[in-house]
Amino acid sequence: MKAKTGDFLVIASNHLDEPPRVGYIEEVHGEDGAPPYVVKWEDDGRTTIVFPGSDAHIEQRG
Repeated sequence: MKAKTGDFLVIASNHLDEPPRVGYIEEVHGEDGAPPYVVKWEDDGRTTIVFPGSDAHIEQRG
């Protein structure tokens, strides 16, 4: 997984009736865009350090 500051991390929900969790990537700490990422979550405004799993992907938004 490769990301850059300004991309969005999207994590799929484990439940059919819940939307995916989306966060703005504020910092990238791995080499060549690799994790860990500092992410500010849209749903609660919290900022966390994330090592995404296989249920996550990166989106670039205009």
